[in-house]
Amino acid sequence: MRDRIVAGNWKMNLNYEEAIHLATNLNAWVADNHPIAQVIIAPSSIYLQTLLEAVDEQYVKISSQDISAHEKGAYTGDISAEQLDSIGLDFAIIGHSERREYQGETDIVIAEKLKQAFKYQINPILCVGEKLDEREAEKHFEVVKTQLMNVLVAQKPEDLSRLIIAYEPVWAIGTGKTATPEQAQEIHAFIRKVLKDEFGVEVANDTSILYGGSVNAQNANEIFAQPDIDGGLVGGASLKYDDFVRIIAACK
Repeated sequence: MRDRIVAGNWKMNLNYEEAIHLATNLNAWVADNHPIAQVIIAPSSIYLQTLLEAVDEQYVKISSQDISAHEKGAYTGDISAEQLDSIGLDFAIIGHSERREYQGETDIVIAEKLKQAFKYQINPILCVGEKLDEREAEKHFEVVKTQLMNVLVAQKPEDLSRLIIAYEPVWAIGTGKTATPEQAQEIHAFIRKVLKDEFGVEVANDTSILYGGSVNAQNANEIFAQPDIDGGLVGGASLKYDDFVRIIAACK
């Protein structure tokens, strides 16, 4: 049975007091309501250890928003998988479209980041997805498959049991646009078929695939009802307590 997951990517938002307040309130809500979905939050890196200590990880898991492609060394500003593991972190978002776009991350770099995550038993949330021009040119299947294959063929097959995939149509992130539930289901089913064809039925059946394109409290129920959508990677709505708990509750 695949895990149902709702992950909140806080990006570069919230000051220290706001982050603590939101995290502890979420922890209390999950403890009281026992949602089916596993709840993960990804705060700014300077808050990671503090929030690990502030929440109970049986209710809320903490994720890094990124991870270094290097194990250690003179890489100013990077945070290694070993460092994240040493504070007890279990998850990392890797290959988010904003890092591909603004930091120029390539599939080669992202593949190395996955290797580091797997080496230190960190569960990667691998992001894939097409831009608007690629969707309009009907190249979205090709783009997504290329992103997946370029990254996953470089991994050890036994490591793929830790993989989580987040499909994020880049044209829907922060724009208020969203794929229809049917569009989202179509490409989630395609991703699962790629996993089955290339890596086997077990990997395909066990990998949680999340939708990451402007999920909000209004559309979450319909999106999460699709058979191949196992939850969401939520951006702006995860910063609002009332909206985020409604999204978590929608994952059934």
